[in-house]
Amino acid sequence: MAQTKGTVVLAYSGGLDTSCILVWLKEQGYDVIAYLANIGQKEDFDAARKKALALGAKKVYIEDVSKEFVEQFIWPAVQANALYEDRYLLGTALARPCIARGLVEVAQREGAQHVAHGATGKGNDQVRFELTCYALCPKIKVIAPWRMPEFYQRFPGRRELMDYAKEHGIPVPVTPQTPWSMDENLMHISYEAGILENPKNQAPPGLYTKTRDPATSPDIPDVLEIQFERGVPVKVTNAGDGATRCTALELFVYLNDIAGKHGVGRIDIVENRFVGMKSRGIYETPAGTILYHAHLDIEAFTMDREVRKIKQGLALKFSELVYNGFWHSPECEFLRECIGRSQEAVLGTVRLSVFKGQVYILGRESPRSLYNEELVSMNVQGDYEPADATGFININSLRLKEYHRLQSKVTAKQDE
Repeated sequence: MAQTKGTVVLAYSGGLDTSCILVWLKEQGYDVIAYLANIGQKEDFDAARKKALALGAKKVYIEDVSKEFVEQFIWPAVQANALYEDRYLLGTALARPCIARGLVEVAQREGAQHVAHGATGKGNDQVRFELTCYALCPKIKVIAPWRMPEFYQRFPGRRELMDYAKEHGIPVPVTPQTPWSMDENLMHISYEAGILENPKNQAPPGLYTKTRDPATSPDIPDVLEIQFERGVPVKVTNAGDGATRCTALELFVYLNDIAGKHGVGRIDIVENRFVGMKSRGIYETPAGTILYHAHLDIEAFTMDREVRKIKQGLALKFSELVYNGFWHSPECEFLRECIGRSQEAVLGTVRLSVFKGQVYILGRESPRSLYNEELVSMNVQGDYEPADATGFININSLRLKEYHRLQSKVTAKQDE
């Protein structure tokens, strides 16, 4: 055993990688504290605690941060209509700063000089974890085994990890591992690597765990009413059975259940990682998909057109920053403030149908609506003079006339 190098708090999941890393860190001479954040994943936390202690962890912290995850990370993303590269609802990207914040808090509580994680050297998560750690505790030292030659040369693949686990008495699953990597939290579950690395391979039928196949989902839709205040959902009511949910966590879990039952929230994409490579990922984001469509609708109903154009640009930048790991950057904090300010009038109720993998908007109402039925009606003139449109069209056509007049001259000259 090497000389003691101090205490390290490890972001621990209980899986093969972080279990092996725990033992390896001890081998290197560190006292290891395991930190496991409950952010809504299906996990036997008691078993994970016992396993970490059996492997030699000095202490084990298991913290339920599900409520904070929804209120402090998911809700700002809902307000923003955050979407990376037009499709990804940022489930993992939102979870990492939440976990890393807890990791740093435990390190500070324990006087630990180091934190460690099991993220690979090719992915986004290493960036997300470490940028959060350095932002919240600039003097912290991060140990990233998968970027250390002495680790990845010793363990070039999963087989070597399995051998190490058997050698050191680390419990490993007796059943074969799924031929892909999975990561779950309350917001979503992701699948990548393994057989999914070939982008033309279709996802096997047994891959999905959060949503039913839309082809076998119920033949009767669920009709929901979702009430928003300041762009945040505060109540959901099922029009069929009258069920209601009001607290953030209960509401989100309920929407996950309803959306999952109807096969809502599946995407299969190739995305651009921050580190510079493209990767193929399959995601299930049930509740997030419902809320994306519902919020988009109530926002368009209540927000001024030009304000919304600016807000859309902010949301695009916000999504990029979150994906790249800059949640705790000054620019991202600024954007959250701006986006939050834009949501002051975004309140009301959206009625929608969830059915066969789709979300259908049925109607909406709001006391802050900018929709004027009389003004827009084709049956009532309202406070609008149709003749005014003539001048409006003439002014807007002036630029087009001038452009095409010049183009005609240029074309005629070229033909001479």
